[in-house]
Amino acid sequence: MKATVSTRLTQGLNLTPQLLQSIRLLQLTAPQLELELRQALERNPLLEQDEDDEAGETTLDGHDARVEDAAVEVASFDELPDPAFLSGGASGGSMDDDGMARIAAGSSTDPRVRLLQELALEWAAGDLPLAQWWLDHCDDRGYLEAPVDELAREGAQALAVEADALLYVRQRLLAGPWPGMAAADPPECLRAQLARLEDSPACTLAARIVSGHLDLLARHDHAALAKALGTNAEAVAEACALILSLRPQPVEDAPDAPDGAIIPDVVVRHLDGAWRVAVNTRGTPRVRVSAHCEAALAGANGHAELRGLLEEARWLVRGVAMRDDTLLRTAKVLVERQAGFLARGEEALVPLTLREVAHEIGMHESTVSRITTGKYIQTPRGTFELKRLFAVRLEGAEVSGAAVRAMVKRLIDDEPPHAPLADDTIAALLARRGIRIARRTVAKYRDQLQIGPARSRRRPAQALRAAG
Repeated sequence: MKATVSTRLTQGLNLTPQLLQSIRLLQLTAPQLELELRQALERNPLLEQDEDDEAGETTLDGHDARVEDAAVEVASFDELPDPAFLSGGASGGSMDDDGMARIAAGSSTDPRVRLLQELALEWAAGDLPLAQWWLDHCDDRGYLEAPVDELAREGAQALAVEADALLYVRQRLLAGPWPGMAAADPPECLRAQLARLEDSPACTLAARIVSGHLDLLARHDHAALAKALGTNAEAVAEACALILSLRPQPVEDAPDAPDGAIIPDVVVRHLDGAWRVAVNTRGTPRVRVSAHCEAALAGANGHAELRGLLEEARWLVRGVAMRDDTLLRTAKVLVERQAGFLARGEEALVPLTLREVAHEIGMHESTVSRITTGKYIQTPRGTFELKRLFAVRLEGAEVSGAAVRAMVKRLIDDEPPHAPLADDTIAALLARRGIRIARRTVAKYRDQLQIGPARSRRRPAQALRAAG
């Protein structure tokens, strides 16, 4: 055996306690932040509540002074790679110290985040950005919003990887903990779920039904299925029962039931002809470092424990200021870009990505993702998640998929009851507006809206006259 000497250069990232705290505060929702600050006031005697500053809403006016001291630290958590955060790995600190322990229990309302957290436990860090690409281009049900080949080409260019590597990761998602995730259509989703089941005649027959006879399955025509597949009705009934036991969509619901009341993190109002954005601080205590305690420790020697508490208090105050500033700037960009949606509704929702917002505020995409995940915005149009203001651009058009879906819904709502619009007709009507989409895309949006095909929406003229 021959001994050899070699050199190797590696790059790593040490998460200091202060940096970890900044990341943790960044992702907290309004109720979680309130709980965090009240616990900090009880735990740290060098913190005190600012009674002079009335709690309410924080706007951009007068906000810069509060975050001026924190500007240096912003780049620290902004440059963190997303996989390191998701995996919870940190080389700074002991393994027994749970850096995220102070976050209130609960799961993210964003299914993308929940799935990435699961994948981070098993997948290599280098595969997570590729998985995130596919998940970012899935709708709320877990289906891809554009053709697979198109997304693979765009992803290869955006991530500087081979298209085959992206396609391989998509296959892993299909067979992953949420079977069928990133599927192109319902048949692919169902096939992915069937592939995880134990091989049996019923499973094989179910795969054949899913692949080519979903129309007969939808009509519950077991006789036609038996004839088309060359088998008996009993086998078809068993296969259909197996299919009906599968999930119609890959996205799993959050394990925690949402609270009945939602506390918005951001409030938007339309005043004097302009949109005003504010961070909601009602109910959240304003904390500051006790001035007299800080002055007493400034000229004293020793007191290592108290000095540690002082440093912790300073970092908490700075971290909260950084969190509020990042949330406010992000929300302001979202409101400016989606002002049409706030004024006119879903059809005016323009394409907007994490990258565009990150470029606008001068931060990384992962920071924008963290600050918008699980956060709610209150607007005159209702209260909803900030993530709803992001939209994927439709191929070949300057509109978002969500806007086109709203247009499809309006066309169907306005159609004559005795002559409903077929998918081809809807596609032709949209083409007149410069929005060219395929018939199958119309069918996809119609399915998302839980609207049946034209034949199921038709009402006979006799029934209409009788109703009138």
